[in-house]
Amino acid sequence: RFVDNLYAHPGRHSLKFALEPGFGRSKPIFVCGGWVFVWPKLQRLQRLSLNVITLSVESLDVRTADGIVISAKGLAQVKVFSDEPCLLECAAENFLGKTEEEIGDSVKETLQGHQRSVLVNMNVEDIYFDREQVSNTMFKTAGPDLGRMGICIVSYTVPDVWDGQGHLKILCEKRVERLKGTDKLNKD
Repeated sequence: RFVDNLYAHPGRHSLKFALEPGFGRSKPIFVCGGWVFVWPKLQRLQRLSLNVITLSVESLDVRTADGIVISAKGLAQVKVFSDEPCLLECAAENFLGKTEEEIGDSVKETLQGHQRSVLVNMNVEDIYFDREQVSNTMFKTAGPDLGRMGICIVSYTVPDVWDGQGHLKILCEKRVERLKGTDKLNKD
């Protein structure tokens, strides 16, 4: 029983930090997916999840660059940077001891702000028909901010864009008509 308290296994997808006051160390020891020795009452053990977290990022009633009000839903997959020690320490500083839900909430707030900013600066046709551009812009703008938090964006997509005024429906109808016109010219 005493030995069980001395050794701790973090599991495959979590990181353990042995926080040592004293012992001549100024930084915590972190172990990814292995065992760590912990002195009871002298050291404290905390965990940080390394799992991918999937977030739904909604931006409601955003006025685009061409003045049309739309709403959009983005899906992001994020995780703690575990490859680079300095970024891992940054993530530990920000999220050590927090649950995946708490980490997700913090990251989601940042992503919502960036998504709204991206949508405001694009026109509705580009947002609706070129969602890869929205995704790439999110990587460029949100990536550095999340990186400073010790988080990386693994994946980002925009599966849904809608409006309440019918602008997107009209936009689609115009595009279909344009494609039909092009098709008729090609047949003649």
